[in-house]
Amino acid sequence: MEYLKKYNEWLESTEIDNETKEELKQIADNKEEIKDRFYKNLEFGTAGLRGIVGAGTNRMNKYTVGVATQGLANYIIKNKGQDRGVAIAYDSRIMSEEFSKLACLILNANGIKTYRFESLRPAPELSFAVRELNCISGVVITASHNPPKYNGYKVYWEDGAQITYPIDEQITKEVNKVKSYLEIKQITEEVAIQKGLYNVIGEEIDSKYIEYLKTLSLNPKIFKDTEKKITIVYTPLHGTGKKLATRILEELGFTNVHVVSEQAEGDGSFPTIEYPNPEDPEAFKLALKLAKKVDADIVIANDPDADRIGLYVKDDKTGEYILFNGNMIGVIIADYIINQKREKGLLKKKSALIKTIVSSNMTDRICESNGVSTFEVLTGFKNIAAKIKEFEENNMYEFIMAYEESYGSLVGKKVRDKDGIVALMLLTEAATFYKKEGLTLWDKMLKLYEEFGYYKEKQASITLEGADGAQKIKYMMEKIRNNPPKFVGEYKVLKFRDYLNDSIIDCIEERTYKGDLPKSNVLYIELENDFWCCIRPSGTEPKIKFYMGVKGESLEDANRLVVKLTEGMKELMK
Repeated sequence: MEYLKKYNEWLESTEIDNETKEELKQIADNKEEIKDRFYKNLEFGTAGLRGIVGAGTNRMNKYTVGVATQGLANYIIKNKGQDRGVAIAYDSRIMSEEFSKLACLILNANGIKTYRFESLRPAPELSFAVRELNCISGVVITASHNPPKYNGYKVYWEDGAQITYPIDEQITKEVNKVKSYLEIKQITEEVAIQKGLYNVIGEEIDSKYIEYLKTLSLNPKIFKDTEKKITIVYTPLHGTGKKLATRILEELGFTNVHVVSEQAEGDGSFPTIEYPNPEDPEAFKLALKLAKKVDADIVIANDPDADRIGLYVKDDKTGEYILFNGNMIGVIIADYIINQKREKGLLKKKSALIKTIVSSNMTDRICESNGVSTFEVLTGFKNIAAKIKEFEENNMYEFIMAYEESYGSLVGKKVRDKDGIVALMLLTEAATFYKKEGLTLWDKMLKLYEEFGYYKEKQASITLEGADGAQKIKYMMEKIRNNPPKFVGEYKVLKFRDYLNDSIIDCIEERTYKGDLPKSNVLYIELENDFWCCIRPSGTEPKIKFYMGVKGESLEDANRLVVKLTEGMKELMK
């Protein structure tokens, strides 16, 4: 068996250190564990690596990180980017600090300058730093919101965005060319510093980033009103967000901030939560407990690398806290920005909002009513960043905001990834603005539902780990792809989009034509009544994901309809 062969090669290799070999010896009697660690190489995908930390070819460790970094170094050298350098940040996860330093020193050994943050920093600040320092590339060591056993290696390019085609494929080719761990170049930190290759960054970039965020505030003086200030509870979920989240609010004049003390400091074991994901209500238990104690207006959480944001809002009528999903967060920020820009005469004629294909159709209605163009891209913020770049190059549209349903938003032009810090700032600002009008963010959301329709979205997923899981996910996608449904539940299919085959089947006109988005393993089903659903494998987790959207006549009706559509999806996937 190939995986057993690779396992034994690691045990016998002079390239593998003794500590790693000892870890592998502990699983000698567990063939399933050996198989999972060695059945494949941890793939360098469209943005880098992500996997479980541990020994093996299918794990995040110093060898897989080393190969990825050497491949990246080879590509940078081919593009003569050594002197421009690489910015590197890391989160609180297990081995993040070690992997970040390892990446720096491998790049340094190849003659490439590095700018490493002195301590934990959010992913969006890394994106900002790449642009601010005019780096050729950037790396963040993070597994974002994945479970504690994971870590990752996310690569950015000179525009501050995650790598996209064709650069992603070209870097991947260089990574795959590294066949031996002996090819990974090495240098000591002392020598790298002497040569001026290893540089530490921190406070100066923090200050520039904070000052930039302030320029995005639409009502910067609103926090000065002592009578109408809101009370906020914030948790970084043991991640990177605390330093900058509390700083931006303090510098804007907001003082009623209560940080969840048990989750305030970085800790890769995430001792108070099983899953450090602001999409998961379980992650808010401590924050909601504190919110009730201090009578908070809003409760905000960032994930470990602070690119995502979660939100609960107090309903003054019931005293209960209402969970906002990613679409609701995107909608409330979009509406606030568009209307404030319009009222202040800042909304340009060719303003544009970008969202992913699985984000709420409610945004389209808000944009239409305000003369703002809406653009859809495939899931993933790298696709949003590519569209922003296209706007700039063609000088056709003024980008004002982007979001995706998975709790990521972006405002402004100097960051090219989702930014949970700017989202926190704007949600806090919007909550304060509406409080002056006697409204909570939930009251405002209800008004938007009344005006544009009761849109409701839901996401579900099936986790299938290991080699067998990957095969099951592949089979499920092929089954639907090869047999497009006529109905999902009781709802008629209008169009069936297969982005991998670049085809759209119009079930009403009975014709097939090409789409206008890049190829991707995604199936999107347009249904009657403005309903829709979407199926895709996760790019970062061993999951197959399902997305559904409906429009109802009331909140109760929308909730009922999305449950019915979910049942239809379950039947489809059997």
